[in-house]
Amino acid sequence: MEVSLIGAGNIGACLARKLKDAGHTVRIANSRGPETLADLAKEVGATAVSVVDVAKQSDVLIISVPMKAIQQFPANLFDGTRHDLIVVDTGNYYSMRDGRIEPLESGMPETKWIAEQLGRPVVKAFNNISIDSLRNQGRPKGSPERFALPVAGDDQRAKDVVIGLIEEIGFDGIDAGDLDASWRQQPGSAAYCTNLGASRLKEVMQGLTADDRAKLGERRDVALKKMMELPNGIIAKDSVPLLRSLAGLPD
Repeated sequence: MEVSLIGAGNIGACLARKLKDAGHTVRIANSRGPETLADLAKEVGATAVSVVDVAKQSDVLIISVPMKAIQQFPANLFDGTRHDLIVVDTGNYYSMRDGRIEPLESGMPETKWIAEQLGRPVVKAFNNISIDSLRNQGRPKGSPERFALPVAGDDQRAKDVVIGLIEEIGFDGIDAGDLDASWRQQPGSAAYCTNLGASRLKEVMQGLTADDRAKLGERRDVALKKMMELPNGIIAKDSVPLLRSLAGLPD
C-alpha cells in the first residue's frame, strides 16, 4: 500500500518506520521541505517529498501535525489525488500550543473540525497512544499484553483499512463509531493513553456520557498539567497509571 505522512515529529516518524517495516511504500513531508527530511527518509527507507506532492498516488494520507498547522496547508494539497484517498488525523488539540480554536472549545470533535478545514472525509486514529507506547508496546496478535486503538470515521471502508494498518503494527484496532463519537478518544477521556485491551476499551468508551463530554476540556487540561509534572518525563510506566487514576479506572 502507498502510505504518505505529513508531519515527521515523534508520532509521524514512528508511524513511518513501523509502516515501512510492515511492507508499505512510505512517503513523508513537512512544512520545511524534503531536504530537511533526508536523514529520516534514509533511516526509514521512505521517500521525502514536498507537501504539495505527498498525497499524489497515495492510498492513505496520515496527518500528524499540531491543530494550528492544518489551516496552513496548501490549497492544492489534494490536486491529482485518488478520489478514494483515505485521510487520517492523529492529532490532539491543546489550546496552549494551538491557540484558542472556538469550535473545539465549544465541543466540536477535533477531527470533524479538521474535515471541515480540508474539505475531505477524515478518519481519527493513533491519537490516544503516547509515543513511548507506540514505539515499545506493540505485541503479536493474541498476546494478552496487546492493547487497542480506536478508529472513528464516517466511511466504513476507510475505517477498515486503518484498522488493518493498526493490526499490522502490533495493536488491536477497534471501530469507535462515526466522527461525532470521536470525542471519546480525545485527551481528557478515559480512552486517552490508558493502554486498555480491546474489550475493556470498548466497554470504557461505550460508558462515556454527555457529562463526560461536557467536562472533556477541563479533564484534558488537568491531565496535561499532571503529566508535565511527572519526574521522569511522559513515559508509559508513569503516565498510564496517572491517566487511569484520573479516569477512575483500576490499574
